[in-house]
Amino acid sequence: MRCILFAVLLSCWLLPLTACAPPRVDSPPAPSTLIPFLTSTASPSQTPEVRIVAETPLPTPTPFTYTVQQGDSISSIALKFGVSMDDLQAANPEISPNAMSIGQVIRIPSNPDNPSGEPTPTPAPFTIEQTPCYSLADRGMWCFVLIHHDFPDLIENVSAQVTLVTSDGATVASQTALLPLNVLPQNTSLPLAVFFPPAIPSDVKPEVQVLTAIRLLPGDERYLPATVSNTLVEVNADGRSAQVTGQVLLPEDVRAASQVWVTGTVYDGTGQVVGLRRWEWDDGLAPGGSLPFEFMLSSLGGRIERVEFAVEARPPLPP
Repeated sequence: MRCILFAVLLSCWLLPLTACAPPRVDSPPAPSTLIPFLTSTASPSQTPEVRIVAETPLPTPTPFTYTVQQGDSISSIALKFGVSMDDLQAANPEISPNAMSIGQVIRIPSNPDNPSGEPTPTPAPFTIEQTPCYSLADRGMWCFVLIHHDFPDLIENVSAQVTLVTSDGATVASQTALLPLNVLPQNTSLPLAVFFPPAIPSDVKPEVQVLTAIRLLPGDERYLPATVSNTLVEVNADGRSAQVTGQVLLPEDVRAASQVWVTGTVYDGTGQVVGLRRWEWDDGLAPGGSLPFEFMLSSLGGRIERVEFAVEARPPLPP
């Protein structure tokens, strides 16, 4: 069956207590584990914003691939193309590193320092809209890279290198920021996130370099057309945290989902990203079914004024 990837983004504009979309269905949410991308911390501060545009658009939607050969392993392929094993596995989440077969085709994420001399793909185009960073009380720092994709192709495996530099250009730290979902749909904004452990000076500035962004080929069957509905956002009196609920819906004419992820992106009154969290469900969702979700969101900056939701649903991996 042909399944088209589709991840929905919904937006809620908030007063101290407001709802967006129709009232939620009055059914208790199923128990689940909350997967935080950040935790609330007192007295956050924000570094200056940086705006960067991704590199030249990829000329075709076909990513660079490699065919597994006799004697290959996930580590030897990573070494061959100068990428980390984590990045290689992230680009091929459906493949077991311990069960690769000869002739199997895998995707190779880009690396400008690829020692093999063979070409790796140019990242697909998107715009980096803002890069706010927030200092924590223990001098750790969260950084968000809000990206927007308004081209017709869907993008997978998006990552960027965030480097913190001082006013005189000295590098303090550098790490890879990742999306909370595997994909970035068209006409969508979603932040990459990265945490820098203590101790980070509060006056550093972020510099961003796009690493990977692979366009999906038409007819990709690894994602299902799930949608989010009946969302409700209740902001606490201090404006710094909110309880969110809603439902994930799956059409009747698709396969069952084995995994469902819902993200909530938090914005303040100026439109700046101030928080992000992902909710996960691994107990399945039948075609035509609905799945209630509920989780907390926190702000590392100003008062919560808007929450945007995105969803991703995946069918079981082939045996």
